[in-house]
Amino acid sequence: MSIFKGSGVAIVTPMHDNGEVNYEQFAKLLEFQIANGTDAIIVCGTTGESSTLSHEEHLEVIRYCIKTVAGRIPVIAGTGSNCTETAVYLSKEAEAAGADGLLLVSPYYNKATQNGLYAHFKAVADSVKLPVLLYNVPSRTGCNILPETIVRLCSDVENIVGVKEASGNISQIAHLAAISEGKVDIYSGNDDQIVPLMALGGIGVISVLANVAPRQTHEMCRKFLDGDWAGSRKMQLEAMELCNALFCEVNPIPVKKALEMMGMIDGGLRMPLTRMEPANAQQLEKAMKSYGIL
Repeated sequence: MSIFKGSGVAIVTPMHDNGEVNYEQFAKLLEFQIANGTDAIIVCGTTGESSTLSHEEHLEVIRYCIKTVAGRIPVIAGTGSNCTETAVYLSKEAEAAGADGLLLVSPYYNKATQNGLYAHFKAVADSVKLPVLLYNVPSRTGCNILPETIVRLCSDVENIVGVKEASGNISQIAHLAAISEGKVDIYSGNDDQIVPLMALGGIGVISVLANVAPRQTHEMCRKFLDGDWAGSRKMQLEAMELCNALFCEVNPIPVKKALEMMGMIDGGLRMPLTRMEPANAQQLEKAMKSYGIL
């Protein structure tokens, strides 16, 4: 049973100018997502700036999200780490808090062999009963989870159920789909590849775009799942300019700026991330106006 199908938002973590988490704005973002049809919340992922949250903050954001969502849609907690022991700790705490699933990024900086990745993910998954999604984003981690390793994990470990595939390598994703025999729930990790990945058998997206266009991202996925492939493709192509603008600087700088332009957050970031360059902000504003969300 899949954790969700459709559009899961990789939600930002709003912050005050002093860097503290702004829970009032976070609650408003969660309600905005639920009201606009988002199918799942993914909290404390890359877009949520998990890498600069302390362990205590990380868990408090997860707990607050679960409490606020209150079972209306699934909450998937990002609990990955490049330290297996830390990932186990965060995962156990997220499970105790009531998360519906976990997202585990591949170990970064120290990286690992494919056997090391297998051992790491198995150890974390074995420590909990929650369904687990792997997160393959080699541009961030310097470490690629190969399709064979993903299939092996989903075959051997009962609660590892799928992957957020953000490699951007359509050939690799097609190979994964070809050898998975239906054992792997595949989600796009790139907003410019939602429909291409779903055409290969994917069941949705874990999306940055959905932060600012939750209804549209949900509908793009829903149309595809309902068999309206032409309608889904049209929505994908219409979103391309905005998708590109949301990644013209490192994520989540642009999406936080976009939410600031929409009047939903103050736009605070934690260093080493800094405010968006003015020229890029103009490009983003133009794309948002063209898309109809400003």
